[in-house]
Amino acid sequence: MKIVGVIPARYESTRLKAKVLADINGKPMIQHVYERAKASRQLSDLIIACDDERIFEKAKEFAAKVVLTSKLHSSGSDRIAEVIKNLDVDIVVNIQGDEPLIQASIIDSLVKALKNDPQCVMSTPIRILKDERNLTDPNVVKVVIDKNKYALFFSRSIIPFNRDQKKFTEILYYQHLGLYAYRKDFLLSFVNLPKSYLEKTEQLEQLRVLEAGYKIKTVLTDIETMSIDTQEDLDRLKKLLKGNLKHG
Repeated sequence: MKIVGVIPARYESTRLKAKVLADINGKPMIQHVYERAKASRQLSDLIIACDDERIFEKAKEFAAKVVLTSKLHSSGSDRIAEVIKNLDVDIVVNIQGDEPLIQASIIDSLVKALKNDPQCVMSTPIRILKDERNLTDPNVVKVVIDKNKYALFFSRSIIPFNRDQKKFTEILYYQHLGLYAYRKDFLLSFVNLPKSYLEKTEQLEQLRVLEAGYKIKTVLTDIETMSIDTQEDLDRLKKLLKGNLKHG
């Protein structure tokens, strides 16, 4: 099977402009992501899909395979679809350009989930949420799953609701990690679906999949990633990499 990883990279990020070019220990963030993803044993190819010449030129500097895409895409999935629509591939992995601590083993586990289940069209990682403070953080997306580890719902709110006020440690909460693997045909169909009601309400693209009646297979991991959305996140990461802050 041919499996390609694509890293969508947008210059005009909402809360931290040009974050994919932010310097982290002498390298732009996007280079950290690329080099870590490159260690995947499952990927046949790895491409950066960007919307700006500045990202394009920087990627060329560290010899990445990079494609300049339209500036009009509203999501990373749309940007990836533009890149892969004419490629001969079976599985596509959406690797977030703002997660410089991504580990290749997570990428590999998502690909294996699709390989092992021919009926599975999309997979994504989850981890047990261990910090109670994250329950009320809308930037930490929660997910509930069925007995076969398919996602039932994703939300920025607390799910499941703790009606009986049990202790945090007595409830199993899962955190969604923003990484996806899709079968190519499914991805091309998905990006042509209209934005759904729940997707627009929660601002979570994956809810479009569930509302359309498709299933998303979740893969449990104990690896924690760090999404860089703000200057505070970036500062924390820099301290972490200098050994001044314990991750998690």
